[in-house]
Amino acid sequence: MNLNRRDFIAGSAAALAGSAMPSSRAATSSRSSRPPRILLRSSWQSVNIGDIGHTPGALRLLEVHFPEAEVTLWPGQLGHGSRELLTKGFPQLKIVEGSLGAQGKPTAPGLIKAWEETDLYLSGSGSGFPAHPHAAAFHRATGKPVGVFGVSTDPISGIGEGREAEGGTLEQIRAGAAKLPPTHLQGDMRYIIDQAAFMFCRDTISRDYLKAQGVKTPILEFGPDAQLGMHLRDDAKGDDYRKRNGLAEGRFICVIPRLRYTPYYRIRNVARTPSDQIRDAINNRTTEKDHAKLREMIVSYVRNTGNKVMACAEMTYQVEMARDVLVDPLPADVRKNVVWRDTYWLPDEAASIYAKAQAVISVECHSPLIALHNGTPAFYVRQPTDTCKGQMYRDFGSNEWFFEVDETSGSQLWSRLEAIHKNPAKARAKVKAIMAGIEQRQRRMVEAVRAATGRA
Repeated sequence: MNLNRRDFIAGSAAALAGSAMPSSRAATSSRSSRPPRILLRSSWQSVNIGDIGHTPGALRLLEVHFPEAEVTLWPGQLGHGSRELLTKGFPQLKIVEGSLGAQGKPTAPGLIKAWEETDLYLSGSGSGFPAHPHAAAFHRATGKPVGVFGVSTDPISGIGEGREAEGGTLEQIRAGAAKLPPTHLQGDMRYIIDQAAFMFCRDTISRDYLKAQGVKTPILEFGPDAQLGMHLRDDAKGDDYRKRNGLAEGRFICVIPRLRYTPYYRIRNVARTPSDQIRDAINNRTTEKDHAKLREMIVSYVRNTGNKVMACAEMTYQVEMARDVLVDPLPADVRKNVVWRDTYWLPDEAASIYAKAQAVISVECHSPLIALHNGTPAFYVRQPTDTCKGQMYRDFGSNEWFFEVDETSGSQLWSRLEAIHKNPAKARAKVKAIMAGIEQRQRRMVEAVRAATGRA
């Protein structure tokens, strides 16, 4: 994709003209005399290193391509060491916390001030446009622009009326979305997307669904998940772990499991609902058959290469799961070459270890993104319940390493992995080409941010 930066900024500024920007010359002059201010709504949860990684990814892209901007983070949750990760990686970052009152306005003094001072509300990556009612409330209260930075809006998958609990392949989800009436999108979601200065969807199924719904945002495009911008690594911790466990650089793979539905009621220690019963039934029926394919690949990899495997987690609940479904059932001769990581971690340590792996094979969506950013080939083995976000792998050119789990065998996974093992230089060159295309898209996303703040 060839981008003309000057043309893009001019076009974006024209499209944004009149969209709730200050009207008086005095206000414009005052704003131009200080750094542009962005309120980043992100960090949705900390039980998933992908949700943790969205935030440093977005911050890094803004830091590189819009360095004069001042960014304030309005997080959802900063547990499991994620607050320390961000304050260490971005010492100038301001963090404000709080919720909205009955009138749809903030009640915490710091958040009130952030709403008053910011030039742009920027919603970070996530599934289903997280906290979109907050974005709508912000726009209604302030009249200031809102932008969206790489989200998915899957109208088909999930539990509830009009949704498909079993999910589907990406082709099935795209076809189902195309059949929906143009009035399907409603409420705050339609309002804020109509009002948004820009809307970057992290997959083209979401983008095309919104196009068919006739949303009015002037910029509706594919824009990759912000995780792909995360540069943080903890090599001291990662290298120490590798060496203690005999994981030689380039001579091991990482494998990450996943249930078809995340058991949030267990993670949050709350009562199980009827919807959870549906999810559990699907998990109980599919977990073994999904991971038997990964174990077959692991057996072939260890016996044919003599290398090691690291079984690890992307979410907290997957720590024990990795042992139960990936490690313990293996034959003894293979199991001795498998390292089970028995603790949860942060994305910077994961990035360090993924960077030194021969490949990362994951049923979770974000570990492959961390690996790709760090130059490592990565497979995403998609389950049909994991929304349409996996389309992003096809959108940025990684189709060869994308697999629908119900249409894939263990031998097919090993065949693709064997090709990487035999020619690692070629595989890493492919990663470099993929990332070059992603970086073009990332620059375009940040130019839209710049234009929306009035600094084009």
